[in-house]
Amino acid sequence: MPPVQDWETFPFDGEMRPRRLQPPVEEETPRHGHGGVECVRCVRSDDEYLWTSQRWRLWAFDSPTGLPVVVLLEPREHFAEPGDLPDELAAELGVLLARIERAIRAVGEIGRVHVCRWGDGSEHLHWWFMARPARMPQLLGSFAAIWDDILPPLPEDVWRANLATVADAVTAESN
Repeated sequence: MPPVQDWETFPFDGEMRPRRLQPPVEEETPRHGHGGVECVRCVRSDDEYLWTSQRWRLWAFDSPTGLPVVVLLEPREHFAEPGDLPDELAAELGVLLARIERAIRAVGEIGRVHVCRWGDGSEHLHWWFMARPARMPQLLGSFAAIWDDILPPLPEDVWRANLATVADAVTAESN
């Protein structure tokens, strides 16, 4: 086991050992919505999103998370990888990453906003924004995503207020 169990941010206690690494598979399993076929993100209506523009949409899960804010940004059009974005969208993405990060900090008491790109579940390109609460050093770094799954969900009214603040701030900066 690497020494991660000694890190203050490691979310687990007790003896652990890494799983044995399996050999490579012959072919990777296609992701949900492969090639835009039966892509659940493509068929969603705009009223299911916190914020939309002509080319982008921002959404949150249907129920509260453990972190103060977890939202995802996706292009309206189906792209599989960041390198698939046309240059115009890639340039807009940079502006939106900063704008959404500022909107999340507007919630208050946010120590850091982690902007992440995992794409092994859904093929529809998306970026995660995960807000770490201020003054919670145990939640620092890459384990914040795991802590989000471990922590009890926020009270629904607090979670909804946080999402409303984010939506209002992104909308204000977009106009």
